[in-house]
Amino acid sequence: MPETLVLLPGWGLGPAALEPLAQALRLSRPGAQVLIEPLPLGSDLEQVLAELDRAVAPGAWLLGWSLGGMLAVALAARRGAACPGLISIASNACFVAREGWPAAMAAETFDAFERLCANDPAATLKRFVLLCAQGSPAARALAKQLMPADARHADPGGLALLAALDNRAALAALAVPHLHLFASADALVPAQAAQALAQAAPQARVAQAPGSHALVLEAPTALASQAWAFIEEFIHG
Repeated sequence: MPETLVLLPGWGLGPAALEPLAQALRLSRPGAQVLIEPLPLGSDLEQVLAELDRAVAPGAWLLGWSLGGMLAVALAARRGAACPGLISIASNACFVAREGWPAAMAAETFDAFERLCANDPAATLKRFVLLCAQGSPAARALAKQLMPADARHADPGGLALLAALDNRAALAALAVPHLHLFASADALVPAQAAQALAQAAPQARVAQAPGSHALVLEAPTALASQAWAFIEEFIHG
């Protein structure tokens, strides 16, 4: 039976940002089913997870970018043995810093971003795209590629999820294979988060690559190769 890999996008940019990675994954494994599942809107974590649980077929591997990676971890914890494994890219255990997890965005920085989103979603999205591309040697071109046609995915509820999600316990308890890929020049997820996650979840596979938060657009072919190698390792040993 061919593998099914479901991709979960990050906040604000919608499924289009993951299309290059999805195409690279399909080219690398023509027999596999690679799907992008849009994130449900809203700030209620249980409702969002329930919607994803209904939309994603049991037995599918999960790959999530940024908020999508955090939701992939939470969904895998909810599904248990029905999820064979997951991969996260540029995704933190906690997006906003808190006691016991300083390797994250400062709370005051996030609060200012959240206020901007409430008042001007379009300006927030532009600022977010620039932060995603920051750290890339081709930041201007990358930001242009990332910028969506409209702000319909700039959901304030998704920002509330980012602020509230705390996956430390879920990561430590996950019994399925999980790989977490971090970008060394990420302006949204500090590089120190890689080491913090490795310490919090010793059973996890953690790696770092050169690039920005928009690693999915900078290196889709390399990410696809790494993702399938990880999945292959646990499917066929």
